[in-house]
Amino acid sequence: MLAASIALHILAVILWIGGMFFAHFVLRPIVNQLLGLESRLTFLAAIFAKFFAFVWISIILLWLTGGAVIILQGGMSQVLPYIHVMLGIGTVMTFLFMYLFFIPYTGLKHALEARDFEEGIRKLATIRRIIFTNLTLGIITTILAIVGKYIPLF
Repeated sequence: MLAASIALHILAVILWIGGMFFAHFVLRPIVNQLLGLESRLTFLAAIFAKFFAFVWISIILLWLTGGAVIILQGGMSQVLPYIHVMLGIGTVMTFLFMYLFFIPYTGLKHALEARDFEEGIRKLATIRRIIFTNLTLGIITTILAIVGKYIPLF
């Protein structure tokens, strides 16, 4: 059970962080270079619709499997301190994504419906900043997961 929980946890991390890396460093620059404003906004909104569905699945899996791993190891009082830090960062990432999904992403969709492309660009800029922040936090958390037990501080 522990091995299965860890494997699913890692899979969810790979999907979320890999998707954010791809979106920020590969997709965004090419889309900005090749597409005009209206096409860019429409294309990215469609991409986000598909990607964000996977992010929701990843978040659910991360919370379920992370909770299972903690329980299987005897609860929060039994896990090493770096796990507490990871849990805190994961909480921040979850709330950042929820904000991104319900506020700027919804705003982007409404801006597209209203054909207010300037507002759409503002919403897209907010989405980009949150994705970059979550990507950074996700990388830090992943590194902590790998080396946390070797850091004397923890």
